[in-house]
Amino acid sequence: MNRLPLPLRIVGNGATSVVLAFLVMPILAVLPASFNKASYIFLPPNDYSLDWYSRFFADGEWRSAFMNSIEVALLATAIAVTLGTAAALGLRRVGPKWRAFLTGLFLAPLIVPVIVTAVALYRSALDVGLSGTILGMSLGHSLLALPFVVINVGIALRAVNDNWIRAAAGLGAGPWTIFRTITLPNITPGIVGGAIFSFITSFDEVVVAVFLAGYSNKTLPVKMWESIRLEFTPVIAVAATLMIGIAIVLFIIVQGVAKASGRATS
Repeated sequence: MNRLPLPLRIVGNGATSVVLAFLVMPILAVLPASFNKASYIFLPPNDYSLDWYSRFFADGEWRSAFMNSIEVALLATAIAVTLGTAAALGLRRVGPKWRAFLTGLFLAPLIVPVIVTAVALYRSALDVGLSGTILGMSLGHSLLALPFVVINVGIALRAVNDNWIRAAAGLGAGPWTIFRTITLPNITPGIVGGAIFSFITSFDEVVVAVFLAGYSNKTLPVKMWESIRLEFTPVIAVAATLMIGIAIVLFIIVQGVAKASGRATS
C-alpha cells in the first residue's frame, strides 16, 4: 500500500474509512441513545441520564430475559463445543471423500436460511415437549453454533502432527493419554475460539428464539423484538448496548487467545 502513489493511497484510505464508518456508525449510535434522558430515542440526546439503565435492571421482565439469554447461551455453548469438537476429531479420521461430504453436512446450518431451521426446530420441539423451554432453545442455538466449533477446532487440529501421535502410541500411550497430552493442548485455542463464537451466536439470536421461547422463557432479543413493536424507548438502546458490550469483551478475549496461541506456536 505504501508503494502506491500518494493520490491512490488517499483514495484507498478514504474508501476504507467510508466502509468502516458505514459498518460501525449504526452500532455506535446505540450507545448515546441509551443515555438519553427523554422518553424517546433522540440523537444526539439533549440531556444525558442513567435513568433507563435503572429502569432496565429494575424491571423483572428485562432482568429475566437477560438472564435467560445468558443461561441459554452458556448451555448452547457447552453442547456445541462438545459435539463440534467430537465432530472435528472424527472428520480427521475419515478419508478425503467422506470428509468433504460430512464437513458439508456439519456446515449446513450456515447455508440453510435460519427461518427454515427455526420452523423445523419448532415442529420437532413440539413433538418432544421442548417448546418454550431453556433446553429447547439451547439445543436449537447449539445447532446454529456447531459449524463455528467444527471450523475452529478443525483449523487447530492442523497443528497436530500425526508423527507425534504415532510416536506416543509406539511408546505405549493409550488413546486417552494421547488425547490429553498431545491433541487437547494443541486444539485448546480452537475450542476457546469456537466456544466464544458459539456464545455470541446464541446470545444475539432471535429467529429461532422467537419460535421456541414461549411465554415464560423469553431471551433478551425476543424481549427487545416484542417491546419495539409497542414502544421505542431508550430501554431498547440499553439492552442493545449491553449486548454490544458483551460481544466486544468476547472479541477481545478471542484476539488474546489468538495472540497467545501464535506466540506458543512460534
